[in-house]
Amino acid sequence: MPDTPQNTPAPFRVSDDDLEDLASTLAKTVAQVRQHGLLLDRISDAEPRAGDSARKRDEGPASAFILALDGDAYAAELAALTDWVNYLFLPVYGREISTTRPWCHRWHEHPEAVARLHALWLAWQQLTDIDAGPTGPSVWHRDHLDQALVHLRAPDGPFAACTTSPGRPHHRLHRPPPLPPPAPEVNP
Repeated sequence: MPDTPQNTPAPFRVSDDDLEDLASTLAKTVAQVRQHGLLLDRISDAEPRAGDSARKRDEGPASAFILALDGDAYAAELAALTDWVNYLFLPVYGREISTTRPWCHRWHEHPEAVARLHALWLAWQQLTDIDAGPTGPSVWHRDHLDQALVHLRAPDGPFAACTTSPGRPHHRLHRPPPLPPPAPEVNP
C-alpha cells in the first residue's frame, strides 16, 4: 500500500505553515544570492586587469563627472541630469525664487550650476541606492544637498546675474573676471 499523508511518519509530514516558511526562506536566500552576484559583478568590474588602463583611456573619460565629458557623452549626461532636476529636484527642493534665493530656469547654461547639480545627482544616485543602507538619504541631505543649495541659491551664486521676476525673466551668465595679461618675458 503506497504511503499517503495519513500513513507518512511524523518526521516527514509537512504542514502548510511549514511550506510557507520554507518558501519564504527560499525566496530570501535567492534574493541574497542575487545581491551577492551583483556585488561580485561590481567588484570584478572595478578590479583592474592587465591592459585595462590603456583600454579605458581609449574608451572614454576617466571620470563620470559631467565636466570631463564632451560631445555626445556630455549631451546624454546633461539630458539625464535635466530629467532629474526637472522631475525630482525642483518639485521637491525648488522652493520660492527670490533675490536672496535666486534660480535660473536656464540653469543648464551656467557651468557652475551644471557642475554642482551633477555632483549632487551623482551623490544622490549612490546614497539612495539600497546598498547605501537606511541612512544613505539622510547623509545625502546633510552632506550634499544642504551644501549645494547654499552655493547654488546664494545671492552671489551662479544665478546672481539673472533676474528672479517671473513677469520679467532676464537671463545673463555670470562671467568670471578676465585673466591677467601674461607677465613680460625677462631676457637674461
